[in-house]
Amino acid sequence: MAAIRPFRALRPARNTAALVSSVPYDVVSADEARQLAADNPLSFLHVTRSEIDLPPGTDPYSPQVYGKARENLAALRANAPLLLETQPSLYFYRLRMGGHEQTGIAATFAVDEYEQDVIKKHERTRPDKEDDRTRHIVEVRAQTGVVFLTYRASEAIDQLCRALTADAPLYDFRADDGVHHTIWRVDADEATALVDAFGRIPALYIADGHHRAASAARARAELRASGEARAADWFIAVAFPSNQMQILPYNRTVKDLAGQTAGQFLTALRGRLPVREGTATPRRKSEVAMFLDGTWHALDLSGAAPADGSRASALDVALLQHHVLEPLLQIGDVRTDKRIDFVGGARGTAALEQAVTSGNAAVAFSLHPVTIDDLMSISDEGGIMPPKSTWFEPKLRDGLLVHTI
Repeated sequence: MAAIRPFRALRPARNTAALVSSVPYDVVSADEARQLAADNPLSFLHVTRSEIDLPPGTDPYSPQVYGKARENLAALRANAPLLLETQPSLYFYRLRMGGHEQTGIAATFAVDEYEQDVIKKHERTRPDKEDDRTRHIVEVRAQTGVVFLTYRASEAIDQLCRALTADAPLYDFRADDGVHHTIWRVDADEATALVDAFGRIPALYIADGHHRAASAARARAELRASGEARAADWFIAVAFPSNQMQILPYNRTVKDLAGQTAGQFLTALRGRLPVREGTATPRRKSEVAMFLDGTWHALDLSGAAPADGSRASALDVALLQHHVLEPLLQIGDVRTDKRIDFVGGARGTAALEQAVTSGNAAVAFSLHPVTIDDLMSISDEGGIMPPKSTWFEPKLRDGLLVHTI
């Protein structure tokens, strides 16, 4: 069963929360992070992407970068300031983007349950990204990135949420990207019922943040080996009920057609799948929209055979890879092939058209989003979803709640 624990959050003063908070470290490049934080010395990007405060071209995995992160966190603690709670607490964290709203519980979760698959995964991690965040955690002695979890919705937890968010919030602001962030603190004496209710949840699922969770586990192992485990048995996350989650598609662009003309590629594609003129957004599951040579086409995957009998291999993203990207465009491992790029659904299909018309890509694919039921069912089976299958929106902000270890 899922265990949650109140923790002493390191957090900004109320009047600087909006300035401190930043987008997650892994959704921006160093150049984008540098631009976002250029006029804001309080931005948490100075901690999570500390290479922005070193000369351009600095190796992001060099010792100087992690040392700078430690230095910047100390400076931010003094200047923001960042406050360390005197008592452990839980928090409710509400995200609102347009007409969509979701409220989750921010707490610390057991590394043991992550390792025992009570907290379930659906994605493989990359060693280089694990190495980076593990070293970051150990160097700054804090988990600065928040894992995004989900669980099958519980009416008992929903009722507690409604009752405990009736009071004035700790933070309430609208970020530059238009997403509204509201956080309430739940004191330890009020948290008991929440801890008990979560104790009846059979499993949690990582929605976003596989590398953060894996790095928390690796950091614990390193700190244990040096006799400094401290609070590293727990990692910070926000858990949202499954019926409030919003998954957008994770679209693809490919730089070239593997030596084919647009006409040759389209002919080869029609030899494998039904293709017709279409729109930029797929109408349903098993349909993929493709932008090629200035025209949107609809690819029908409904009759395409999965690579194996697993639910993961029947996802549209897996069928596209198996029947189009690999055999026709020579895209093998999407994790390492530099010819393929991924575009989060929040950027819209206009970003796909722009990539192709600008010449940065030869073809783009717009997908129907994966469902939360797909994610949980595949995780329950012990399956692994294809890379870049889901784009969760809205996203949590870094810097509002930090777990020091």
